[in-house]
Amino acid sequence: MFPRRTRLALVVFIPVAFVLGGWYTQRGMAQQLASSDARLSSLARELRQLRAAPAPAAVTNAATETALVDEIKRQLQREMGLLPIQLLRDRRESFVELNTTDAAGAVGYGTAGYLGNGYFITVKHAVVALGGDAGREVQSITVRYRGRDLPARIVDAGDATTEVHPGDWALIRVTRAVDLPPLAIDTGYAYDFAAPIFRLGNDYSKGIILGTGYVGQRTASGLVTCLTDGHPGVSGGGVLDQQGDLVGIPIGRMQGDYRFSFILPLRAEMFRKFRPSSPRPLPPASTRTRPAQ
Repeated sequence: MFPRRTRLALVVFIPVAFVLGGWYTQRGMAQQLASSDARLSSLARELRQLRAAPAPAAVTNAATETALVDEIKRQLQREMGLLPIQLLRDRRESFVELNTTDAAGAVGYGTAGYLGNGYFITVKHAVVALGGDAGREVQSITVRYRGRDLPARIVDAGDATTEVHPGDWALIRVTRAVDLPPLAIDTGYAYDFAAPIFRLGNDYSKGIILGTGYVGQRTASGLVTCLTDGHPGVSGGGVLDQQGDLVGIPIGRMQGDYRFSFILPLRAEMFRKFRPSSPRPLPPASTRTRPAQ
């Protein structure tokens, strides 16, 4: 039991301490409220400034976002082996149906890709009777241009004596002017394993049709294997890379298997007699050029 004096002191001290504690608590709360009010006022000012910011800042942000989306699209296209549909449609216009008639009156068909100035590249076995068969000697060559068959002549050809051969290529030319988009050519394409490629050709003489596939491997003779449709008529057509450049020519398939195709990679030799409308030397391998029309 506390002494009487102590009890009196406690009676006086406790109410005073309670009052002082309440005062300090209220003071702290007031300071916190004042700080919160100041922060809210500051945020409100920043928000008003952002709303009042000039339009170019918003335009810049929108432009940056658009560029980012475009880059993501390009990366997805590369990873998935895709090409923009419009680019494929544009490239289709650079290929024509090729038709021949031999000495026996038999009609043959294939594909040719336009280089510019009336020149087309195709396969030799479509325009020359390989193996010395006089009965199959080609008498006429035409390319289908806007519903008309234009006569063409051979300008140059490789040394192939059989089909599916590194020399199975030919350069032909029409004498009439044609308004077709020239193909960009790449003589240095790497043909890395599993790289996606796109094939355009005159399938079964039914018009230019698109096929896709992936690079296999190089053969001992320098050809490239690929799993893409090798139907009759696509020989001489175009093999495009992911930039839409011409990198090779489909020249044949494995006997009995329309999916196992052979590609002839482009090389400078094939363009030695190509004369664009504005003469200039063929660029070295691993570079791209778009021949003048």
